Amino acid sequence: MTRQSGDNAHRAPQTTMKGLRLEDGVPRLHDDAPLPRPGPGAALVRVRRAGVCGTDLAILRGYVPFRGILGHEFVGEIAAADQAPGRVGQRVVGEINVVCGTCSACRAGRRSHCEQRSVLGIRGHDGAFAEYLTLPLENLHPVPAGVSDEAAVFTEPLAAALQITRQVHIGPETRVLVVGAGRLGQLIAQVLRLTGCNLAVVARRARQRTLLANVGIPWLAEDDVPAAGFDLAVEASGAPGGLALARRALRAGGTLVLKSTYAGEVSVDLAGLVVDEISVVGSRCGPFPAALRLLAQGLVDPTPLIDTCLPLARAEAALRRAAEPGVLKVLLDCT
Repeated sequence: MTRQSGDNAHRAPQTTMKGLRLEDGVPRLHDDAPLPRPGPGAALVRVRRAGVCGTDLAILRGYVPFRGILGHEFVGEIAAADQAPGRVGQRVVGEINVVCGTCSACRAGRRSHCEQRSVLGIRGHDGAFAEYLTLPLENLHPVPAGVSDEAAVFTEPLAAALQITRQVHIGPETRVLVVGAGRLGQLIAQVLRLTGCNLAVVARRARQRTLLANVGIPWLAEDDVPAAGFDLAVEASGAPGGLALARRALRAGGTLVLKSTYAGEVSVDLAGLVVDEISVVGSRCGPFPAALRLLAQGLVDPTPLIDTCLPLARAEAALRRAAEPGVLKVLLDCT
């Protein structure tokens, strides 16, 4: 940012900002990243809080070839919106897929699979580890007044957890195993608990087990998972061993839901999937309005998952902290 000097100096228009850019696989904090300019139908959003996700860490390991500002979990406020000036100042969260609206997938209602999409902080669109970002106004959802920034920043992963309930029927008699009790696994468990299903979660660490016990969710050690004992298994560990465990836990005719993103290839026994007639469901983005309702109604409280909150100036340290074993959610204060 530049400023004019003199007794009658006025602040010049801001043209740069702080932002954590990934360049050639290396994340670096820049004090002079270009301030993004919203296009038609889009808004400039001042980021308040951003969350470090397992996908961000996977990108650092080469999950996708991304170059730009990382981050896709955020809460902020609309700073400028030429086509909706009445929304300026509104506190918002944002859906991460920026879609064309005209391709066959968009016309069929599968907008998250738009053939021309960019994805905030993941694919062709600068993300949330910065002072500002841009998104289409249609992507931005108002945050209810009673939901704190610390809770609202979890809206995107909570919506991803809810996506499972849109894809698979889960009833009170369904035996469900969640493999992985980290950042996403904890949210998935809290969401699936609301279905009344017969739920258990594989948790390796003491803190993970305590968090589950505090909300009344049973946990299992890996060695205690019965073979073919579940109707539905959700893989959220991000580790090949977790995928193998989820597969072994399924009865014939069961359903395997994949929530993890992997850098590289993972071996799968395809013959076993065929013989046991296992349904495999990939699961990604989910419904923001429903996630915000759960937060507003207090049905899910993600804030105990927060490990630490660091200022944007320490974004590189935040990534390192989030990658440490056993660490759950690390937030960035971008104000």
